Amino acid sequence: MRLSYLAYTFSLAIMYFSFVLLIPIIPALIFRETGAVLPFIIATASALMLSITLKNIIPGAKQIKSVNDIKKSEGLCVVTFSWIFAGLFAMIPYLFFGVSPINALFEATSGITATGATVFTHFDYPKTLFFWRSFSQWLGGMGIIVLFIAILPQFAIAGRQLFFAEAPGPTEDKLTPRIKSTALSLWKIYFGMTLLEIILLKLNGLEWFNAICHAFSSVSGGGFSPHADSVIGYSNSVLWIICFFMFFAGASYNLQYRAWSKFNPLVLFKNEEFRTYFSIVIGLALLLATSLFIHSHYDITNSLTHSFFQICSVISTTGFCSVDFANWDYTSKALLFTAMLAGSCASSAGGGIKIVRWLLVAKIMKSELAKILHPKAVYNIKVGKYSVPKDVLYQTLMFVSFYIAILGISAFTIAIIEQNTIVGISSAVSALGNIGPGLGKIIGPLGSFDGLHEISKCIIILDMYIGRLELIPFLVLFQKSIWTLHK
Repeated sequence: MRLSYLAYTFSLAIMYFSFVLLIPIIPALIFRETGAVLPFIIATASALMLSITLKNIIPGAKQIKSVNDIKKSEGLCVVTFSWIFAGLFAMIPYLFFGVSPINALFEATSGITATGATVFTHFDYPKTLFFWRSFSQWLGGMGIIVLFIAILPQFAIAGRQLFFAEAPGPTEDKLTPRIKSTALSLWKIYFGMTLLEIILLKLNGLEWFNAICHAFSSVSGGGFSPHADSVIGYSNSVLWIICFFMFFAGASYNLQYRAWSKFNPLVLFKNEEFRTYFSIVIGLALLLATSLFIHSHYDITNSLTHSFFQICSVISTTGFCSVDFANWDYTSKALLFTAMLAGSCASSAGGGIKIVRWLLVAKIMKSELAKILHPKAVYNIKVGKYSVPKDVLYQTLMFVSFYIAILGISAFTIAIIEQNTIVGISSAVSALGNIGPGLGKIIGPLGSFDGLHEISKCIIILDMYIGRLELIPFLVLFQKSIWTLHK
C-alpha cells in the first residue's frame, strides 16, 4: 500500500465532506437559529485542517496529481477511514448542544451510517440539529464516496475501486460502462425518490420541515425523526406514503434504475432477489396483521397499516415506528425480529446480511444436501439466469460466518455488561444491521440507548460502522499484508 496515495485520496474525501458540513447553515439561517451556525463552521474548519495537514506532512502526498491507478487495498482503506472520520466530524455540532462526547459520537455514527438508534432522552434542540440528523442519514444511505464519485472529476477513473469498496456485494453489478455514470445514475434515482416523497408528504398535511426530515430518513433507510414519538400519531395516508418509500429504500437502487429507464415496473419482478424480498414483506406483514388482529385487538385497517409499516421499517433497516411495538405480544415481536435478521436487498440503502446472500446460502445448502445422494453430480448455483462463480459463493459463506460471529460476540458482551439478554441480542442485531431501535422498553421504539454503559455504546458504535461497511473493508484492515508500505 502506498501511503502517499492513501493520504492524498483520503484528504480529498475529507476536504469535500467539509463542504457538506456547511449545508445545515442554510436551515439555521432560515429558522433564525444563529447559535447553530458556529458549530458547523467549526466542524468544517476541523475537517479542512485535517485534509491540509495530511497533504503536507505525508511524504509525496502533495506531489500526486491523479489517483487513477489507486489499488484495491488503498481504496478499501480510504473508504473505511472516510466513514470513521465522517462520524468524528459529524459529532462536533452535537457537542455544542450539551451532548456528552460518547453520546455525540453515538448519535453522529448512527446518523452517518443510516442506523437511527438514538441516545436522545429529550428533543429540546434547535431544528437545525434535527435537520443535520436526518441529512446525515440521507448522505450515508446512498454513500458519501458514491456521491463524490458522481460529482467530482478527481474520482472519475479511480472511482471503481472506491465504489466497490464502499458497496461490496455478492456481484459487481454495473449499470453503465463507467463507474462515474453509475454513481450519478444511482444518485439521480435517490434524489428523485426523495423529492417525490417530500412533495407527497407536504400534500398530505406535513409541514415542509417535517416532510423534508422524514423523506431524508425514510429514503435512506435511516429512521431519525425530529419527534420523540417518531411518526406515531400521523394519519394512515402519511404512514402508507412513508411505508412505500421505506420498502423501496430496501430494494436495489440498481434495479430501480433499470425499471425507471425502461418505464417498466415489471423489470423489478424479473429479479429473483426482489421477488424474494417482496414475498417476505407480504408474508410477514400478513402474519403480523393477523397477530395484531387476534392478540392486540386492532381493527382490520390498523392491523394492515401498522403491520406493513413496521415490517417495511424493520426489513429496510429504517427503524421508524408507527406504534410502540414494545407493547406487542410475543408472536408479533418474533415476526419483527425475523424481519430484522432478513435485511434488505443488495445495492439498496438498507443494511443487514442482504436477501441475495440468504438466497445463496439456501442454494448452497440445497446443493450440498443433493450431493449426499448424488456425489458425482455437478450442481450449478444460479441467481436468476446467472451462474454464481465459486469464489463469490465462498465469499458469501465467509461474510455470513463473520457476520454471525461478530453478532454473537457483540450480543454476548453487551448482555453481560447490561445484565439483560434482550438488550444484548436486539442492540447487536439492530446496530450490525443498521436498523435503529431494538426490542423491549429500554432500547425499544420509544426508548433510548443513553442508559447503556459506555462500553456497550462503544461496541454498538463499532457494530454500526461494520454493518454500514458490510464487513469486508473492516476485516481487510486486519490483514498484515495490507499495511506493507510501498513508494
